[in-house]
Amino acid sequence: MTRQVVVTGLGMTSPVGGDVASSWQNVLAGVSGISVIQAPWADVQPSKIAGFMAVDPAEVLDRVEARKLDRSQQAALVAAREAWADAGSPEVDPERLGAVIATGMGGLTSLMNSYDTLLERGPSRISPHMVTQIMPNGSAAIVGLEVGARAGVHTPVSACASGAEAVSYAARMIQTGRADVVICGGTEAVIHPITMAGFAAMRALSTRNDDPTAASRPYDIDRDGFIMGEGAGVLVLESAEFAAARGATVLGIYGGSGLTSDGHHIAQPDPEGLGAARAMTLAVEDAGLTMADIVHVNAHATSTPQGDIAESVAIRGALGAYTDSVVITGTKSMTGHLLGGAGAIESIFTLLSLRDRLVPPTANLHSLDPAVNLDVAAGAPRALPDGDIAAINNSFGFGGHDVALVFRSA
Repeated sequence: MTRQVVVTGLGMTSPVGGDVASSWQNVLAGVSGISVIQAPWADVQPSKIAGFMAVDPAEVLDRVEARKLDRSQQAALVAAREAWADAGSPEVDPERLGAVIATGMGGLTSLMNSYDTLLERGPSRISPHMVTQIMPNGSAAIVGLEVGARAGVHTPVSACASGAEAVSYAARMIQTGRADVVICGGTEAVIHPITMAGFAAMRALSTRNDDPTAASRPYDIDRDGFIMGEGAGVLVLESAEFAAARGATVLGIYGGSGLTSDGHHIAQPDPEGLGAARAMTLAVEDAGLTMADIVHVNAHATSTPQGDIAESVAIRGALGAYTDSVVITGTKSMTGHLLGGAGAIESIFTLLSLRDRLVPPTANLHSLDPAVNLDVAAGAPRALPDGDIAAINNSFGFGGHDVALVFRSA
């Protein structure tokens, strides 16, 4: 696997912006996208706050087009179109073009809404698009059809590590010669009574309902859970040779990935962070780098009491003596947790940090938990050094999935 992989296009729709530029500007400014859920069903929920997309994708897409798609598919399509345009709409042999779009839960809201329709109005009122709306590979299929991909269309499903795993899979497609260009990322849109109730039953969600913008507070001593978010992030990856031949602008370099599993618990992280630390170590080795080359980590940092500490232990375990020279941030403090889309949008934030030499602050971090022995950016963006630098993006998911990605500056 000697083919170098570069990033040439970025697209996003998130709780802090309807595109990459606005989302990036807002996370640098510490702007939160979390608000009170304005729906009657939220009144009985323990957690009444969430991060809805700042721009409704149904307002961006053609009305007839949007009606056929689940909300997660709408988000993926909006982000994919932005990423593809950002890459210059590459002219590539369809058989050398792939698509890898991940999700954690797929079209769950379409499934639940269709079930309500079945009960209230009968089977004749079910949409003929229901099956394609709810299938987990639906977003990948829609994006693949959008660009005409024939090298393969794939859908990693590994809970909250899904988006990052999609980037790793896409890079491997290029490295092994299956494709020259792959459009990849993750999407999720499951802010629904059943998912909110389910995560609340696990005591995973914040109940700081009276102060939504301050509710997600990774690494803060007063954190009490994550905030559900929605949206999508999409990247265009290419072989360095193909990008150079067409004169593409390189936004960053994919370095490597590390994929491991905890073997510990279906929903709780390994408190020793062994699998997560090994994923980071493997990613840096895959990139042909050492920990001395890492200047920044965009952490998974969900704002859960146990998860944040486990990750901090893992980061120190992986970085070792270099830990104190690495700047950490938790952008979920502003976006909430996009589940299967998280690893994708945070990969984009990591790449932009390397490009602009700026690390977004971790919002709402007022009192660092003493158990978190890391240099966490807070209050204002933190500058990164000049020269060739590298960063890690961490994504971990229920089931013990650990994915770490390494990116290098262009």
